[in-house]
Order: sequence, then C-alpha cells, then structure tokens
Amino acid sequence: MKRNLLLIITVLTTLATSAQISLDSCRRMALHNNKELQTGKLKIESARYQQKVAHAAYLPSLDLQGAYFYNQKKIELIGEDARLPVMNFDPASGGYQHAIVTTPQGPLVVNGTPVPQQVALLPKSALTYDIHNVFAGALTITQPIFMGGKIKAMNDITKLATQLAQSQLDTKTDEVIYNVDVAYWQVVSLKAKQRLAESYVSLVRSLNNDVRRMVDEGVATKANLLSVDVKLNEANVDLTRVNNGLALSKMLLAQLCGMNINHDFVLADENRDSVPVTLRAANFNMADVYAQRHEIRSLELATQIYDGKARAERAAMLPKVAAMAMYSVSNPNSFHGFKNRFGGAFSVGATFQIPLWHWGGLSNKYRQAQTEAKIKRMELDDAKDKIELQVNQASFRYQEAVKTLDACRSNLSAADENLRMAQVAFREGVSTTDEVMAAQTAWLKANSEKIDAEIDVQLCDVYLSKVLGNMQY
Repeated sequence: MKRNLLLIITVLTTLATSAQISLDSCRRMALHNNKELQTGKLKIESARYQQKVAHAAYLPSLDLQGAYFYNQKKIELIGEDARLPVMNFDPASGGYQHAIVTTPQGPLVVNGTPVPQQVALLPKSALTYDIHNVFAGALTITQPIFMGGKIKAMNDITKLATQLAQSQLDTKTDEVIYNVDVAYWQVVSLKAKQRLAESYVSLVRSLNNDVRRMVDEGVATKANLLSVDVKLNEANVDLTRVNNGLALSKMLLAQLCGMNINHDFVLADENRDSVPVTLRAANFNMADVYAQRHEIRSLELATQIYDGKARAERAAMLPKVAAMAMYSVSNPNSFHGFKNRFGGAFSVGATFQIPLWHWGGLSNKYRQAQTEAKIKRMELDDAKDKIELQVNQASFRYQEAVKTLDACRSNLSAADENLRMAQVAFREGVSTTDEVMAAQTAWLKANSEKIDAEIDVQLCDVYLSKVLGNMQY
C-alpha cells in the first residue's frame, strides 16, 4: 500500500510540474493502472485460496448437526392395561408352571382359557412415550485415511494452478510493457517527424520568398512561383497530418499509462536528434529461450495440471477409507429408560467404499483425462516449434533494421550535401526552382527514412526481447 501511494504521488508530482516522462516511468504507470494486470493478481489470490482449500482435505473435519421435530401423537406400545400370567417353580418337574385356579370340577376355564391364580399388571401408561417435541444433535469428526490419492492430486493441481496464474500474469505484463514501448517510440518518431516537417516547411517557405522576390525582379516566372506555392501547401498539409498523428499517439500512450488522454506531456526522448542503437548477437540458445518464455512455462504447468486431473480420476476407481468419531445427543433419550431430557453417547468407527461396477464410467473418465494431458503435451511441442521460428524471424528483422539504419544515415549525408549544393547553385543562378525542390524532397525523404529506421531498430529490439523472454523492466 505504501509503495502504491508513493508511486501515485510521484506520478502526480511529475505531471503537475510538466517534467519529462521517461520510458521507465511510462512502464511503471502502465503496470500500476492496467486493469487486466489487477485482474491477474486477483486470480493469483483466488488460486491461493483454492490451494488452502485442497490442503484442508488432509485434516480432520468437525461438523455439528442439530434437528427439531414436533410430533402430533404419543407412542403407545399397548392399547390398554395388560395382565400377564405368573409362572411358579415346580420342584417335581424341575421347571416353571402356570398356577391355575382349580375347582372341585377341575381347572377354571373362561372363554376357553385357564384362569391364572396370579397375574402381573402391565399398565398402559408405562408403555406410553411423549414424543411431541424431539431434539437431536451430533458432533462428528471425520479423518480421511486413504482416498485413492485424490487429496494429494488435488493439492498438486491447486499448487500448479497458482503457479499458472502467476505465469499468465507475467505473460500479460510483457504484453503491456511491449505495447507501452511501441506507443512510446511511436510518439518519439512522430515528434521527430514534426520537427522535420516544420524544417521542411521553413525550407519551402524560404524558397517561396526567394522566388517571389525573383518574380518581382523579373528573373523568374509566375509558373515557378505557383509550383513553389503548391509545394508549400503540401508541406503545410503534411505538417498538419503529423501534428494530428502526434496528438493521437500521445492519447494512446496516456491511455496505456492510465493518464487523462487530453493531458499534454513531454517524453524524455522526444527531443533527441538520434536514438542510440545497441547491437545484439545473432545466435541464441533455444533452451534458454524456452526457460524464459512465460508461454512455455504456462503450457508446462497446464500439462502437469492435466496429469494431476488424470490421477484424480484414477483415485475414483480405488478404495476409500475414513475414520469417524461422533457424540450424539437427543431429547427424549432411551439410554437409561425413556426420559424427556437430553442424553448423549460417543460412537467411534470407520467407513470404507470400494467401487465395483459403474459400466465403464470411471475408467472412461480416467482415459479422457489422459487424452487431455496428451493434447497439452502436443500443444507444448507445437509452441516450442513456433517460438523457434518466431525468434529467428525477430533476429533477422532486427539485423535487417540495423543495416537499413546504416544505409539511411549514409543517404542522409548525401541528401544534406545535395541540398546544400542545390541551394548554392540556385543563389548563383545556375539552378532552377525544380532542382531545388527536388533536392528538398530528397532531403525530406532521407530524414524521414532515417527517423523510421531508428525507431524501427528500437521496436525490433523490443520485439526481440519479448520473443526471447528477457524484457527488462
């Protein structure tokens, strides 16, 4: 937070004082204000939370459950009072016999059933239970013991997902830096062309004044003046186009940096006469390039993630074992007779699950995950081939840009000398206005090509750094 606040204060101070903004300042502002980069950071944070969720599966889980029920009726196990006959021990037979009421005529029988001498009374109220209000609760601890390797696979996947989110953020960061660099050097290029266009307008205007005086003196025709006027109008139109292009380029750079697009600013390199060029080596170690490219790193992580998904699907086909412990309470309870109050007890046990037959569903999911992992490996190999071609193309383009710059500088020296000689000859009256204008046009073209070549070297250097994966910022 302090770092962000310091950056904001620095940027505001820079803008308020209209100081020159360097390329590094533009990069810092773009990295700080880019919404996609901020989203990427949130994705990393989300992936870290998922990693913590996966790690929690190793640990025992503690759950509390509760319930309440209202029942309309009571439980009555018997409909009325019951009388149970009592048996007495008979020493003669060595067993228990019912004591039957006897009369002189024999045992007393009522409705076909002998009448016992004694009965045990079982009242209906003793087997009637009040269950109108039932409360229940349980505190359960579950510890996974063996889940077929799924927990470890998910932990590996979430860890790799965090690294993948970071790698994708690094890739996006490189893209932001590259876009800022391109916009920055585009502004520098157009600023140089603005100065060139102004110089060209000044040259043509000076020629126009000379020809106008010559017309007044009768040594030049109005046709000569009209041709110079046309050139001057074309130069002014070109200057207007350059001014508009410069304004739009500054708006683009301001938008990339998070500034107000209507804010006017001065870049540190926009008033330089030439852009320094640093030569690079033509050969590169592709193994180092692959190690530095974030895209390759992302594909490698994606391949490992899909391998982890395959292991997770395989775990679904293996046995699973977990230990459990629970303390449950209920009201009413029957632990010591039926009582309308809370009572509880501990329970300890284990559960296991063995998949037997799912009509190929589990095995096909495993094969699907393996196939997806193979696809990612093929994408990784294809990306390496394309990156190797990309590096070679960028290297050739950079070398070509350097050679083009050398040629443009040589052409500019010749154009400067040609313009000087044409102007001297025109003053001495041995050269025509068409020859002077041709020399001015050649001078303008040589300067414009030299500016384009310098900026092209810078852009090729930035692009080469991007494809090599070693952008410095």
